[in-house]
Amino acid sequence: MGFLKKFAIGLVGAVVLFVVIGLFLPREVSVSREALINAPPEKVFAHINDLKKWNAWSPWAQRDPNMQQTFSGPAEGLGQKVVWTSDHDQVGNGSQEIIESVPGKTLRTALDFGDMGTAKAAFDLEGFDGGTRVTWGFETDMGGNPLMRWMGLMMDGWIGADYDAGLAALKDVAEKDTGN
Repeated sequence: MGFLKKFAIGLVGAVVLFVVIGLFLPREVSVSREALINAPPEKVFAHINDLKKWNAWSPWAQRDPNMQQTFSGPAEGLGQKVVWTSDHDQVGNGSQEIIESVPGKTLRTALDFGDMGTAKAAFDLEGFDGGTRVTWGFETDMGGNPLMRWMGLMMDGWIGADYDAGLAALKDVAEKDTGN
């Protein structure tokens, strides 16, 4: 058997193996980070319940200060929506809408990244001794595509560092907030 034939058989075998393994990888992907913030839950919640305020702490707003944003819906809370466009490859285009808002407790959003898919994000706040434990989570369905499922294995590395940076910035903003 010639070298090219062995190479072709090996290549086809590798592709088949890649696809088969991909089909068994998790379809659902979640990423979550938490931080302790020395501010009461109501104070922290005020900084997440208004998508316009996210520019003060969002890692993506820091990454592309020229990102174009259009806000719609109420001034804050349930139904508020932002649509953004960015030429920065780590920001991209998309939209986010608040789909649940429980003051001082929970904020849930629906994300739409166009061709890149949809996801849900959530903030869960738990008060303790004048402070707040904030958990920021992200969930998405990678679908049936084996390549997307392989990419799902990298989501924690891609998003986790941004969530850590965002929570650190949120902590800074909330702890410096002296307003009501």
